[in-house]
Amino acid sequence: MPPTFDTAVPNIARIYDAMLGGKDNFAADREAADRLTELEPLSPLYAREHRRYIGRAVRLMAGCGVRQFLDIGTGLPTMENVHQIAHRHAPGSHVVYVDNDANVCAHARALLADDPGTVAVVEEDLRRPERIIDHPDTRRLIDFGAPVGILVTGVLHFVPDADDPFRSLGVLAGAMCSGSYLAISHITDETVRETRPSDNRSGMEVFAKSNAPMHCRSRADIARFLDGLDVHDPGIVCISEWRAPDPSVIREDLRDVWLAGVARKP
Repeated sequence: MPPTFDTAVPNIARIYDAMLGGKDNFAADREAADRLTELEPLSPLYAREHRRYIGRAVRLMAGCGVRQFLDIGTGLPTMENVHQIAHRHAPGSHVVYVDNDANVCAHARALLADDPGTVAVVEEDLRRPERIIDHPDTRRLIDFGAPVGILVTGVLHFVPDADDPFRSLGVLAGAMCSGSYLAISHITDETVRETRPSDNRSGMEVFAKSNAPMHCRSRADIARFLDGLDVHDPGIVCISEWRAPDPSVIREDLRDVWLAGVARKP
């Protein structure tokens, strides 16, 4: 897949960056982010809560002895990146970032140029898990004979069933040894499809004009991604609810939109 850089086409990584208040985006990305926020005013909050969920997932893995992390579909470098969290809680941890966007990889390499000993960036695609696992930089930093934390967050809903993301995660889980962890997140439209069908269609149309259309799935299908693994408490729940510092303040309007779960390989 040749690298492209068309600033007129909204890019999912740059839309997310715009939602987080970043600067690595263009007018088309900001317009898409504004339209999504118009349809769902909580969209920027979802983006921030998703970053916080990733932080809690990495901290959990580090606390369980994981010292190597594989972040697939990393997106543009933003607040609290995986290697920063991992190094804070487990100094010396190895982190490999994977993305299929050449421009995302270029940004990441520039950010990480001063730390090649523990961090690497691999330009590959979730739909080719074997190539991710066998990539020289992955093999240089990740020992699959020791526990590894694999994060596939914010990307599965951009992979259609025709590309069989279930197989991809099965391959990744198969490469992990016992005691490894898999963290996922996925947008679902089960509730909004029934309560606000017009807004749901409009939101899907925004992504249809981007570089990666969205493919929402049901809660049951999202749970399938963790089949064969021991799902960590509190199960598959809203991103802001997963091991939240204070569950009593969880907003009801954040539920049933962006789900997340972390599982351990027995």
